[in-house]
Amino acid sequence: MPPTLLALDFDGVLCDGLLEYFQTAWKAYCEVFQPTSPVSPNGLAERFYPLRPVVETGWEMPLVLYGLLTGVAEEDILDHWPTLVPQLLAQAGLASAQLGAAVDGVRDQWMAADLKGWLGLHRFYPGVLPRLQQAQAEGVELVIISTKEGRFIQQLLAQQGLELAADRILGKEIKQPKYETLRQLILLAGQTSHATPEIWFVEDRIKALQTVQAQPDLATLPLFLADWGYNTAADRAIAQADDHLRLLSLAQFAQPFDHWLT
Repeated sequence: MPPTLLALDFDGVLCDGLLEYFQTAWKAYCEVFQPTSPVSPNGLAERFYPLRPVVETGWEMPLVLYGLLTGVAEEDILDHWPTLVPQLLAQAGLASAQLGAAVDGVRDQWMAADLKGWLGLHRFYPGVLPRLQQAQAEGVELVIISTKEGRFIQQLLAQQGLELAADRILGKEIKQPKYETLRQLILLAGQTSHATPEIWFVEDRIKALQTVQAQPDLATLPLFLADWGYNTAADRAIAQADDHLRLLSLAQFAQPFDHWLT
């Protein structure tokens, strides 16, 4: 059965914002840590980009920079980030909320002062928007489930001409795990339709998919790992070896839904 509702992560599935991520992370880092120079060290951006897969929510981005600038090796960040997070927060004497407020504040100020410049640092992956518009035309409902603030997603989609109602963009302000959002979508779809809803979920983080898998009532949900997103070769190997996950390529994404299953 093709999906009646297609749920998608935003960063790393629809949109590549690496350029904006680093600049926002550095501005937030400067605000919180107040380095001697406002100019980022040479090569820091290039060290940051490959580490984007470890970041689950935006407040972690300046903490990645803090780790790099205090001598933590890139390999340790990739392999041990969940363990390093509380250690780095304690070392810096910070709470995650402080970093989150700095990141959101940087983005709000930047958008207010130079919206065109902020939008211009984001790139939608080739073919994803036409495919979503085609899905809409076929009657598929689209829902964005993201740890990014919904208002930022709304701005980016509006610029591209993809119309989604505000309640179809479920960002970090929802303050609940993605599996809980999926559960609510299933319940709501079942209440508003006589037919059993067919919901597919596309995500670029293997851990997010695994937490959905771990929910007994969601275990049979079709789950797709976007191989073009912010994940590693090890993540993709896990998905490929798991009979209940599907590794999805960008070429497959652009094709009819039955090609997603091959």
